[in-house]
Amino acid sequence: MDEQLSAPSTQYLTFLLDDEVFAVDISKIREVLEYTSVTKVPRTPRFMRGVINLRGSVVPVVDMRAKFQMPSTEKTVNTCIIILEVATEEGMTVMGALADSVQEVMELGPGQIEPPPKIGTRLRSDFLIGMGKHDGRFIMILDIDKIFSADELSQVQNAA
Repeated sequence: MDEQLSAPSTQYLTFLLDDEVFAVDISKIREVLEYTSVTKVPRTPRFMRGVINLRGSVVPVVDMRAKFQMPSTEKTVNTCIIILEVATEEGMTVMGALADSVQEVMELGPGQIEPPPKIGTRLRSDFLIGMGKHDGRFIMILDIDKIFSADELSQVQNAA
């Protein structure tokens, strides 16, 4: 039996950044929040927007657009914060990621995912699990555990 046909499909949450569709494995997502005020933290990287109070916990918030060298996120009615669990050497880190809007939860099987391209995206391809194909469009599937370096994650954790 073909391995790809028997492999289970995975659910992904899709979201927009600057009119490009990205996706993250749903198992990495705790929740999606409406945009709330973010408290700025001095002397943090450009992509670090600040921190929010999430039911008594301080959660760092990053601007995914800034991380990917896109124009900074402008707050709109659809802007949201995706609360993610990111694997680090010390364990799991909870952080928020700003997105222009959340689209949908979709299921993609291994046959619907191509390897990441070597050129032509604004992302380094090691951030990508692959390119999902859905309804005739490509979706960049992010490997959320590889987007931030250990040093960047340490700066984000220290801000919290």
